[in-house]
Amino acid sequence: MIKVMDGFRVLEVAQYTFVPAAGAILADWGADVIKVEHPVRGDTQRGFIRMGGFELNPDRHPLIEHPNRGKRSVGIDVSTQAGQEVLHELAASADVFLTNYLPAARQKNRFDVEHIRAANPNIVYARGSAYGDKGPQRDVGGFDGTAFWTRSGVGHALSPEELGAPISQGIPAFGDSIGGMNIAGGIAAALLHRERTGEALEVDVSLLSTAWWAAGASVTQAMDTGETMRAPMPQSGGSPANPFLGNYTTSDGGTINLCIVSPTGYIRDTFEHLGIPEAANDPRFAEVLALMQNAEAASSLIVDAIGAKPFEYWREHLKTMKGQWAPFQSLVDLASDEQAIANDMITEVDAADGGAPFKVVRGPVQFNGEPLQTTRAPQASEHTEVVLMELGMDWDRIEKLKESGAIA
Repeated sequence: MIKVMDGFRVLEVAQYTFVPAAGAILADWGADVIKVEHPVRGDTQRGFIRMGGFELNPDRHPLIEHPNRGKRSVGIDVSTQAGQEVLHELAASADVFLTNYLPAARQKNRFDVEHIRAANPNIVYARGSAYGDKGPQRDVGGFDGTAFWTRSGVGHALSPEELGAPISQGIPAFGDSIGGMNIAGGIAAALLHRERTGEALEVDVSLLSTAWWAAGASVTQAMDTGETMRAPMPQSGGSPANPFLGNYTTSDGGTINLCIVSPTGYIRDTFEHLGIPEAANDPRFAEVLALMQNAEAASSLIVDAIGAKPFEYWREHLKTMKGQWAPFQSLVDLASDEQAIANDMITEVDAADGGAPFKVVRGPVQFNGEPLQTTRAPQASEHTEVVLMELGMDWDRIEKLKESGAIA
């Protein structure tokens, strides 16, 4: 299979999901990603016991599998001089250094850009941060719940004003995973630039910039007009200007989303599929302008039509409709979605506990239509000896480093 990053080595000194997710994407693409973890504690996220209100099984940990699949783990205490020396030796063999530690920690433990570049002048140095590596808050940490969701304005825009309070993010590591993809893309571009020019670049992506890019059209409008969009309160019905644009409740409490942004050419087919073909002959709805002017009346007809039959009926019946629509699904529903399966969105990896295979989400990029292959996330420090011996380190030195606590 195609491994576009085959032959590249990535050295990752990072925790949680944001930056490690970038390492996971690069590993999916074929890079040898070496994850450096504390020799005793490992990645702090390994100790998380709850996610989104659910208790986690430490042996089947989604917050470890998702952002760390395909990697090798080396246990190094980077706070020690001996550990720093090992880290720099690894950096000398790498193409990319990847971190999300704050500037003070990078300086204290000697893995800021000047330290890593001293070991390898040709390395691409990539940083992920909450708010960016410039400005008065470059030393401030954060998570996607603060930088991506709350401060960015995204949470505000998605919270209906009538609620009187903001909605919570709801999906842990949501902005982290999006931001990780941005970092991976930036690294790929930096490696291409290095190949063409010989210049090694620094790459920066923040959770704040990730959110603003994701909401870019709305942010641009807000900056231009001084007005911000807010999500409306949930209801069964269409937009005030377009009845073919909205969520409609089925007879059994499911939801069908109509998303026919431009009704031109879709009016008759849509009404026929909704079981109200006579509406297409009604002068209030027969043409686009009239349909929009009489959106409330048309929306009322559609509410009654969709509300008369169950969710599964509409899921099957609307498959032949020309206009755009979608069944409102849960994250569990998507795991059995025929289109998701057909497009290789899910893969299985061996579980570290020896139990049933662990299903993980593949990265969103495919090359030549081939499904990307990956392996399970490593256990903490699982590959320390193998990786260091690959560097040419002899066993006597490895034993001494272990005895000193510099490595695991």
